[in-house]
Amino acid sequence: MAVTDEAIEKIKGMIVSGALRPGDRLPKETELAADLGLSRNSLREAVRALSLIRILDVRQGDGTYVTSLDPQLLLEALSFVVDFHRDDTVLEFLAVRRILEPAATAMAAQRISEQQLDALTAQLDALGSGPSVEELVACDLEFHRGIVQSSGNSVLCSLLDGLSGPTTRARIWRGLTQEDAVSRTLHEHRAILGALRDRDAEAARSWATVHIASVEQWLRSTL
Repeated sequence: MAVTDEAIEKIKGMIVSGALRPGDRLPKETELAADLGLSRNSLREAVRALSLIRILDVRQGDGTYVTSLDPQLLLEALSFVVDFHRDDTVLEFLAVRRILEPAATAMAAQRISEQQLDALTAQLDALGSGPSVEELVACDLEFHRGIVQSSGNSVLCSLLDGLSGPTTRARIWRGLTQEDAVSRTLHEHRAILGALRDRDAEAARSWATVHIASVEQWLRSTL
C-alpha cells in the first residue's frame, strides 16, 4: 500500500507542477514507470485509484489522460462518500449546509438574472399550494440548486450538491410528520425569492438561514 501511495504522490506532483495539464495524455506505462522509479504494478494501482476520484481518465485502447480537473467532476467523489453517512450525522450535514448555503444565496442576489428569477418563480407557481411531500422535496432540491448555481462559484455549487443527499430523507420525514412543514417551506421559498428579486443580499442570506435552520431545529427535537 505504501508503494501505491508513493506512486499516487508522484503522479499528483506531476499534475500540480504543471508537467501534466488537464487533457494531457500520460506517457506510456513502461516509460512513466521508469521515469518515476516505480514498478508497473504500483503505477497501475495508482492510476486505478486516481481514476476513481476523477483525476485520471483511462480510455481503453487509447491511453490514460488527465481529466479536465473541473471542480464539479472532482467533487463527485464527495457525493459517493456522503452516501455512506449514518443517520446520526445528518445534523452535522445540515450544520454545514447552514454555513455554506446562506452565503451562496447572498452571492446569488448580486448575480442572478431576471430570466433565472422568472424560472424559479414559474417552478414555485407550478408546484401550487398543496403539493405532495415528495413533490415539494424534489422542487426544494432544484430550487436551491438553481440559486447556488447563480452564485457563480462552481466549487461552492458542487460542495452543496454533494451535501444535499443526506438531508433529503430528513426533509421528507419532516413533511410527513410536521403539520405546517409544507406551507412553511413554500413561504420561505417565496421569501428567499423576494429577497433575490430585491437584490437584497442580507435578506436573502437571512431567509436561507431560517429555511435550513427550521429543518435542523425540527430534527433536533425528534432525535
